[in-house]
Amino acid sequence: MVEVGAHVAYRGQTWQVAALQGQQVYLLQETGAEVNLLLGRLFADPSFEMVGAQTPDVVPQWGLFETVPVAAQQRALAWLPHIREVETGWPHPEGGRDGQTMRPEYDPERWTLAQRDAAKAQELAALGFARVTRTTVERMRYAYRKQGLWGLVDKRVVPTRGRHPTGYADERVVAAVLEALRRQRGRSKGTVKGLQVLVGQILEDTHGRGAVEMPSRSTFYRLVSVLADPADRPGRPARTSTAPARAPSASPVVLRPGEQVQIDTTRLDIMAVLEDGSLGRPELTIAVDLATRSVLAAVLRPHSTKAVDAALLLAEMAVPHPARPTWPSALHLSRAEVPYERMLSLDERLEGAAARPVIVPETIVVDRGKIYLSQGFVAACETLGVSVQSAPPRRPQAKAVVERTFGSINDLFCQHVAGHTGSSPQRRGSATAAEARWTIPQLQDFLDEWITCGWQNRPHDGLRHPVLPKTALTPNQMWAALITISGYVPVPLSGADYLELLPVRWTPITERGIRLDYRTYNHPVLDPHRSQRSPVKARDGKWEVHHNPHDARQIWVRLTDGHLHEIPWIHRGHVHQPFNDQLWRHIQAEVEQRGDREQHEADLADALDQLLRRTCGPAGTENEANHRKRRRARGTAVRLPDLPGQRRPLEAETAPAPAPDWNESLDDLISTDPAAEPGTGDPEGPGTLPAEAGGYGLWDAEAEAEQW
Repeated sequence: MVEVGAHVAYRGQTWQVAALQGQQVYLLQETGAEVNLLLGRLFADPSFEMVGAQTPDVVPQWGLFETVPVAAQQRALAWLPHIREVETGWPHPEGGRDGQTMRPEYDPERWTLAQRDAAKAQELAALGFARVTRTTVERMRYAYRKQGLWGLVDKRVVPTRGRHPTGYADERVVAAVLEALRRQRGRSKGTVKGLQVLVGQILEDTHGRGAVEMPSRSTFYRLVSVLADPADRPGRPARTSTAPARAPSASPVVLRPGEQVQIDTTRLDIMAVLEDGSLGRPELTIAVDLATRSVLAAVLRPHSTKAVDAALLLAEMAVPHPARPTWPSALHLSRAEVPYERMLSLDERLEGAAARPVIVPETIVVDRGKIYLSQGFVAACETLGVSVQSAPPRRPQAKAVVERTFGSINDLFCQHVAGHTGSSPQRRGSATAAEARWTIPQLQDFLDEWITCGWQNRPHDGLRHPVLPKTALTPNQMWAALITISGYVPVPLSGADYLELLPVRWTPITERGIRLDYRTYNHPVLDPHRSQRSPVKARDGKWEVHHNPHDARQIWVRLTDGHLHEIPWIHRGHVHQPFNDQLWRHIQAEVEQRGDREQHEADLADALDQLLRRTCGPAGTENEANHRKRRRARGTAVRLPDLPGQRRPLEAETAPAPAPDWNESLDDLISTDPAAEPGTGDPEGPGTLPAEAGGYGLWDAEAEAEQW
């Protein structure tokens, strides 16, 4: 009660009420300072407080108190009179009435508050209250002042209502999770592990490396479950199949690297930019060693995998993988936990190799796909001394290791790449096509680096050493442990060995060269064999030709000396990037075939070069309007009279030069004619189109021969 003589705290100082007159109050200090102000202003000031006044009882929260078990209610009610007696000296609010007397050990005039707390602790201990000390009594008093009767309830019995959904998680971690969920909105759904990697990157970029500790796995899963929208929550979809689960098959016991290698092909969960500029999911073919769980080889193809890809996969396993110049030194084999010096003395090719195993398989387990049962693949396996074992039909358990590896690649690699499509159409994002920006060669480089630094150095639960059965080893560590027992035997493969693994076609050698799919291959080495029959009678005099379906710029023909000779495409100098058969067929469909075969092939080469120039960069760097503008500028090819020593120019080469378009690429503005450069040749020489006419300097050997 504010009355004359009472002491109050106002603006950090202690005052005494000197007089009260209506709504006016006069405050006075011992130093003689005085102040006159309204009572309402004094009460509204945040620093106002009655000095020595007792805290009024807090209104009990009876609704919340009734939710507490009866035993906890009785315990809180039992504490209430003891707290009052320590505070005021009376156990009940009406103390001192009806002749009641105050117990002397709780008299505020005789004992301090700390002494009364100690006396009450001794009394409660004698009454049977367990583990009650002076500090306990003091803590209960403070809780009663702050929360009233609810403060005396044991919170271990009933948790406090209104707790924040994120609990005691670090606010910086919560903000990072919300930012990661915002970035993933609209994209294909991944897993919580992938989201945890993104959250770690956000925390490192925002607060620095190691500044914020990541929560445990279970805590992080709870945070994502609370903060994520149910429709955008990452994780695996629920299985809807009602078929009974198949019993897992027992894995065979393998003791040596390469004793059993499993090979399979699947679609990758990434949308890539193909050679013709369209989007598609590439096919991934991998070979996994069962003993070390190492990915020995991985090949990406834009469309259906061919038998030559599976055959070249064998050669890739048997030779060291070269480390890229841009890779850090930690990814080199010299830094891996292997006997590098001893292996280098046996195989000099390991110098500068990547930290990946080099294993020649003994047995390969494949499914019944036609590419694995083809004659080319079986012949390649016989050449390397590898036995092929087919898995039973409709039994994916026979190749369980490689099937599970595909799932790990999708979880650990694909969901972090732009253009991720998700594991199912239901989990595909709306912006997948807009995100796709990587070509097949770029994705191949990313995958090779991830296998070297990620998969090969990641502990695998299926790899245990008898000496350390409780420690999971990495594939590289398991390879190093087994290679000390089984040894390392290098298998040198030359360039001719790779050529022997390529698919074979039998074609004649004509006066113009070798004709293959509207492409002409010619070289002076064919002169003695033109229009001649080969010694192979079983092939009706045709010649053995090896070709690479993924790079049609050259072929290899076996002549009478028994060796394979490289024969280039006559327009190889015009097309500067590799192309495959499917891209060539796409160009054939776009360019109308004409009566003149040579002119038609030149038109195909020009269209192919322009297509590869448009699609060599990442997706999204050039809009469709510029594509249409380029097509109008190039025009279409027309028939012109024969010019001796020259190929027939296109309409765009004879038409007036259009206005400059600053959106054109640099390659289109710079001439690629070698004769246009000073000192490189005669621009007016026979067999070439002059540089000022806009040509590419193609040399027509047949036209030159007719002139002479």
